[in-house]
Amino acid sequence: MSKTIAEINDKIRASKAVVWTVEELKQRVSDTSIAQVAKTVDVVTTGTFEPMESVGAILNVGHTDPPMKIRQCWLDGVPAYGGLGAVDLYLGATMMADYGEAETERIAGNPSPVRGGGHVIEDLIAGKSVHLRATGQVTDCYPRASWESTINRDSINQFYLFNPRNLYQNFIVGVNGGDRILYTYLGPLHPQFGNAVYANPGAISPLFNDPDLQTIGIGTKIFLGGGIGYITWEGTQHFPLQKRLENRTPIGPACTLAAIGDAKQMNSRWVRGCYFQNYGTAIVLGVGIPIPVLSEEIVLKCAVRDEEIVAPVVDFAIPRRVRPTFGSFTYDQLKSGHITIQGKQVRTAPLASIRLSRQVAEELKQWIEAGEFTLTEPVASIPSDRAFLSQDPSLS
Repeated sequence: MSKTIAEINDKIRASKAVVWTVEELKQRVSDTSIAQVAKTVDVVTTGTFEPMESVGAILNVGHTDPPMKIRQCWLDGVPAYGGLGAVDLYLGATMMADYGEAETERIAGNPSPVRGGGHVIEDLIAGKSVHLRATGQVTDCYPRASWESTINRDSINQFYLFNPRNLYQNFIVGVNGGDRILYTYLGPLHPQFGNAVYANPGAISPLFNDPDLQTIGIGTKIFLGGGIGYITWEGTQHFPLQKRLENRTPIGPACTLAAIGDAKQMNSRWVRGCYFQNYGTAIVLGVGIPIPVLSEEIVLKCAVRDEEIVAPVVDFAIPRRVRPTFGSFTYDQLKSGHITIQGKQVRTAPLASIRLSRQVAEELKQWIEAGEFTLTEPVASIPSDRAFLSQDPSLS
């Protein structure tokens, strides 16, 4: 049995494609067989809705009169990078507005919300106006020195997400064996193994279902923030050489992907700014990937279950890049609500929203069934040989 993406797209356009979410596929495999499912289904949809840090937006705000070469800029008080073209900006999701003062006030108990780039991106996608303040490098071409205004998604030219790292293929579970609460990118970790937080939604997550990226590559069309996006490159910290189980799923952080998409077409339901107490801001992003069922092997990989994939437990109480671990647990164990570490029962919680991850996959399924979303052939493969490099201080 074999199919092609072109054949599947013909069926999508004719409203004849059979599309299942990956959870539906896993259930059908249990009820029938790999071979029967491969004959029946054409596309499997996956999804995640989780906090991501390496996300940002490119904005072209248009030229002023007289023209201006922006070199410093703030959007609702959040610094945006102006070292591109004269009026091109890059706004990172983790950049914070006056982060030092805001953090000091919050630690002191001030309830004022902390805003970052993720919140500004969410507001722009929602159609809200944000305040812009800019200073420029005065030249003969660009004589204006400063500018202050308000902008929204309809008053600027390009506004698109360009994300250097999305979709970790697996991640870690954070715990704290120390004697004080730790504020981390996984949220608060309570002392003496008071809780354990895992980031990945498990077997419904996109890259667990195509562990070797057989169908996912540069040019793959995806669901990104409620709009259409594309995979553009390997993501930063892409580590396909991570150790893997026999089913090819990695035992820890592995592949990542870079993605791009038109933010003007996105929905703020699927793009939300967030703040981690005493740590910083990020963005919660919905991402879904369709997997074309081209062979039985693809169905076999998509049939992987939570009890067949694992994540390592890492102690954040040790302030080093390489931290002690307490072994690995299956996602089935993590989702049970408790794991046992050194004889102690530790409550677990997901950083990703399992419910909304499912909804991403369901919404993408509906797009395909309605003929609004067809598949793309990758123009190149994602590299499979990247090592993971780190920076260490000289020992001399």
